[in-house]
Amino acid sequence: MGSQKPEVNSSSVTKSISKPYGKIELSLNNVLLPDDKLVNTPSRLDGMEPDTETDLRVLGCELIQTAGILLKLPQVAMATGQVLFQRFYYSKSFVRHSMDTTAMACVCLASKIEEALRRIRDVVNVFHHIRQVNAQKPITPMVLDQHYIALKTQVIKAERRVLKELGFCVHVKHPHKLIVMYLQVLGFERNKNFMQLSWNYMNDALRSDVFMRYDPETVACACIYLSARYMGICLPKQPAWYELFKVSETQILDVCRRILLLYKRAKVNADELEKKVEELKKLYQESKLKSRGALINFAQSYRSCSFVDAPGLQKGGVKNIEEEVIRKVLLHHDTIENIQERGRNIVQDQEVRVPVQEF
Repeated sequence: MGSQKPEVNSSSVTKSISKPYGKIELSLNNVLLPDDKLVNTPSRLDGMEPDTETDLRVLGCELIQTAGILLKLPQVAMATGQVLFQRFYYSKSFVRHSMDTTAMACVCLASKIEEALRRIRDVVNVFHHIRQVNAQKPITPMVLDQHYIALKTQVIKAERRVLKELGFCVHVKHPHKLIVMYLQVLGFERNKNFMQLSWNYMNDALRSDVFMRYDPETVACACIYLSARYMGICLPKQPAWYELFKVSETQILDVCRRILLLYKRAKVNADELEKKVEELKKLYQESKLKSRGALINFAQSYRSCSFVDAPGLQKGGVKNIEEEVIRKVLLHHDTIENIQERGRNIVQDQEVRVPVQEF
């Protein structure tokens, strides 16, 4: 006789408790930036003037466009690189991150996203060629020395930094197909000049911040609106043609104004921009060194105070008391003035002994 297996009561089986995990939302609706981030950019917080920042954005996008043409990339890849470039510098500053290196990283990243891969070596050589042409220097190939290896490493790190700052949300929806589809709906699919001019306006709009402010449908309608006004083509008004695509006239006019402002700007001088950025970099490095020196002086002065348990820290494996105090200051994101004020209050009371980790 075979042994019977005991029946398992379903009520006795405990249900597994599902742990709540965080989720990452990747959609085309979370790529638009609010007005406060568009105005208070990291570059302006570092002391850069708005016109200088705009010129750097225009110059960076022009470099990406020119490099894409020389690398024979599709226009979609060049547009993706420019959008990524614009997004990145709303998260980081031009003062702290090189514009050329970031532009090269955006070209490499866009070529991977749009499945038109280009080698980093080719991208570096193309940017080197563009710099020589812009500076009107004799064209010479780039020497594969330590400088080239260091530059290649910087591009790889910059590409990772772009991915990190954008949260790996690198999908971009371009208005190229939307322009074609909208013109087909309006009955102008055979007007090649109308379509080409709309595409040209759209490609020029990549140098502005309209892709950070409005969705692709609005940008496509604005490009069609500008082309129709330039060519004298009448579009339906009653009802308005853009209402069919759920776009308001106010948004269209704002996009048109931002695109037309690009044509009124003077030609960007790369040398002058580089000098301005270098001056801001020097000021940033000086302020950084001053803060570091103030922290070291602060830590050295606090080492001899009665409330700093230096022997206890050394027994615990801390060899450099000053570095430990600096680490605690940076860890708690506190200011030196606040900590010094608390230290004075503690020193006045000789009976109180407070360990360093509470500062």
